[in-house]
Amino acid sequence: MKNKKFILGFSFVLLLAAFMAGSYFYKIKNLTDHPLDSHLEAKLVRAHSPVFGNSKAPVTLVEFLDPECESCRKFYPLIKNLLKKYQDKVKLVIRYAPFHQNSRIAIRALEAARLQGQYWQALETLFYYQPQWGDHHNPKPELIFKFLQELNIDMEKLETDMYSEEIKKIIAYDRMDLQEFQVNATPTFFVNGKRIKLFGIDYVEQSIQQELIRLRHLDL
Repeated sequence: MKNKKFILGFSFVLLLAAFMAGSYFYKIKNLTDHPLDSHLEAKLVRAHSPVFGNSKAPVTLVEFLDPECESCRKFYPLIKNLLKKYQDKVKLVIRYAPFHQNSRIAIRALEAARLQGQYWQALETLFYYQPQWGDHHNPKPELIFKFLQELNIDMEKLETDMYSEEIKKIIAYDRMDLQEFQVNATPTFFVNGKRIKLFGIDYVEQSIQQELIRLRHLDL
C-alpha cells in the first residue's frame, strides 16, 4: 500500500513538473515571431554592423537603436548586464534607426569614433549625456562634440571622418533595412533572426534563454 502511494505521489510530481515545463515553453514560444526567411536574415547583420561579444556566440542579439531615443538609453545598462550575465553565449549587433531629429549627427560621430577604436566608449558617453544634447524640446547636437572630448579621440579627425562616403553608406544601408524589417520603433530586438514581439528587458532575456535551451547551451 505504501509503495502504491509512493508511486502515485511520484507520478503526480512528474506530471506537475511536465505541466510547468510545458507552460514555460508555451510562454516563451510566443515571445518571438517566426524566423526570418534566409533572404532577410542575411541582411539582419551587415558586414559594417558594430558587434560586441564573442563572434562565435550561439545567440545573436540584434538591436535597432536610435542614440537620441530615451528608451534606448534606459535599455543600454540593462543590455550590458545581460551580456555580462551570459558572457560568451550572446553577442550584440547594433543597427541604426535614426528616427529622431539629431540621430544622424550622433550616428556619424559614433562611426567616426569607431574608426579610432572608441565606438563603445562613445556610445556610452552619448547615452550618458543624452538628456543634454538630445532634449526633444531643446536639442543641442553641438554638445555631442564637447562630450566626446572626454575620450581619447582626435576630434579634428572625427569631424572630418563623419562625412566620409563609408559612413554615409552605413547610414543609408541601415535606413533601407528598417523598411525591409518593418522597424518603426526603438529599441527593436531580434534574437537569432526572430523578432521579439513584446517590449521589456525581461522578454529579451527570456527570448535569449529560449534560444540557449533550444541549442542546448542552457538547462532549465
